[in-house]
Amino acid sequence: MKTYITKNSEETEKLGRSLARSIKPPAIIALESDLGGGKTTLVKGLAKGLGIKENVVSPTFVLERIYRIPKRPYSLYHYDLYRIKPDDILVDEILENAKDNVVAIEWAEKIAKKLPKIAIRVRIYSLREQDKRKIAIKGPTG
Repeated sequence: MKTYITKNSEETEKLGRSLARSIKPPAIIALESDLGGGKTTLVKGLAKGLGIKENVVSPTFVLERIYRIPKRPYSLYHYDLYRIKPDDILVDEILENAKDNVVAIEWAEKIAKKLPKIAIRVRIYSLREQDKRKIAIKGPTG
């Protein structure tokens, strides 16, 4: 496990860009933190690191957003499980999409027991200072 301290959202995003350089499909990035903890910010950095130019926003109300990765035969699937109780069908869909793509899952603790060993687990802790975060990464790259 590797642990990082970021002082602001720009540094959290930069860590996401760095993470992108070390992954390729199949890849699952399982993100956990409190509400407003920085999950989407890290995914924004991940997307930029993968070469995605689109503005990445949280899929809280639509559940899933798909971003095509330029010059690659795969995409970034971005899920947010905050508002739902995932069922087996949804979990199967997420895992199926992960076979040939990069998948980022916010609120992944809701399906933690069903995630494969290849999942990169990212836990973001809010620290006392407003935008400061402790980010623990465990998995194939951490």
